[in-house]
Amino acid sequence: MRILKSLVASFVFAVLAACATTGKVATAPLSRSDGEVFYHVMPRSFRDGNGDRVGDLKGLTEKLDYLRELGITSILLTPLQPSPYYHNYFATEFKAIDPAYGTMDDYFAFVRAAHAHGLKVYLDQEFQYVAEGHPWWEESKCKPGAPWADYLLWRDKEHCVAEYFLDKPKWKGYDGRDYGIAMVDLKQPKVQRYFRDLMLFWIDPHGDGSGVDGVDGLRIDHMMDDLDNKGIEKHLFADFWTPMFRELKARRPNLRILAEQADWGYGDDWLKRGHADLVFAFPLRGALTKLDKREIVDAIRVTEAKTPRGKGQVLFLENHDVDRYMSVVGDDPARARAGAAILLALKGEPLIYYGQELGMRGRELKNIEISDGIQIPAREAFRWQADLEAPGSAIWYRGGERWWSERYNRSHDGVSLEEEEGRSDSIYRWYRKLLALRHDRMELRVGSQRILCDDRTNVLCILRSAGPRQTLLIVNLGQAEARPELDAATVGRTDWIDLLDDKPAAPADAPLKPMQVRLLGTR
Repeated sequence: MRILKSLVASFVFAVLAACATTGKVATAPLSRSDGEVFYHVMPRSFRDGNGDRVGDLKGLTEKLDYLRELGITSILLTPLQPSPYYHNYFATEFKAIDPAYGTMDDYFAFVRAAHAHGLKVYLDQEFQYVAEGHPWWEESKCKPGAPWADYLLWRDKEHCVAEYFLDKPKWKGYDGRDYGIAMVDLKQPKVQRYFRDLMLFWIDPHGDGSGVDGVDGLRIDHMMDDLDNKGIEKHLFADFWTPMFRELKARRPNLRILAEQADWGYGDDWLKRGHADLVFAFPLRGALTKLDKREIVDAIRVTEAKTPRGKGQVLFLENHDVDRYMSVVGDDPARARAGAAILLALKGEPLIYYGQELGMRGRELKNIEISDGIQIPAREAFRWQADLEAPGSAIWYRGGERWWSERYNRSHDGVSLEEEEGRSDSIYRWYRKLLALRHDRMELRVGSQRILCDDRTNVLCILRSAGPRQTLLIVNLGQAEARPELDAATVGRTDWIDLLDDKPAAPADAPLKPMQVRLLGTR
């Protein structure tokens, strides 16, 4: 009862706060059981709020209305902690905010504002390593008796050489400097206690179980049972992750854990032995990049078979670690639309990577010295205005390097919110329509899923159902006009409406042009 009262009070507060801050009536956020629509943000590249060309928390807070109106329910942030790397993985301090993003006060102001808009917040956590500059490392080098010495793993008894990340002692940043990355000793009880306390701070900063000002979920980056497969830190699922998750959920029962399975597979071991709530649907994403019907159908079936009841998959086309989907499909808007329609119609919880809804492009740089700079093209500034250099544009990577001279996004290239908002045929409008349908139609959020047209044709047919309500997705993934092979009952229904045009539908088995998408629904 106490929990129920707390939830009701929090919701009322959120509605009132949203009305006060925006002048609009806030709509109720989707409940956990309704699924979520994640928006994956790299703060450095999203919105500059103070004029220094670096995206920050104030800029992100200013654009919460945009995310809510797009149809987002949950914001997933890449790390905020100080780091020598622009992406903020590999921290030099854990309980802190990178000054480029703002202060801890700015962070809590963002969380409160997001909650007031009915949006959930998820933090990305990667604390299996520290970067050079972290006190645990700097104050323990060649000092085995130092207070922090046991917090890291060492390759020598003198503690002069730390156990490094993967197979290299140094890793180059986009600024040309090399930084060491050391493995944390996650088996040490005092290290485990430190990180449990740290996570409790992020999810329940007031320490009273209310979760006020706390995040709603955590993403665990590079989660492994045997860290880096070195045989040094084994059985982490049982010895480190499970006890931590158990304690966090004792404090916040509705907290959700998103695990990035390090092998980029189906993630069933992370859901079962790792006790995560969700993993990322990497194999399905791979199939969607090819838009091959048979690969998509196979990936759907295996994903469903490997996902335990009560656990879930985050569906995505792109994220900060892979090439932009528009570039992957050859800058073909029809293919990009088809991929988006499948993503948002399938069973699972979809994720939109910032700028995906605009069709932003970007591929990893080739034939260049390896550094974290090679992925900047997939992490360029969100396009608010047609002018790439307009105020608010987070072009922190501007300079003389290839990631600027060969940048994908150019002023007045047609790929910006300003240029796409008013065009009914834009990628942005396509995403708005699909996300609105997902919000309005329960079967797309929580309904059952059945594959129709299970044949050798190139037409993909997915039926989503929740009670009497049904939505049928039909996509021609081939290069020639094709007709879906549907059963007589489906074809014979007279109550189908065309959800994309909101009018009576043509017969369900009507022919489709290559990459044409149809969404039919019952009233």
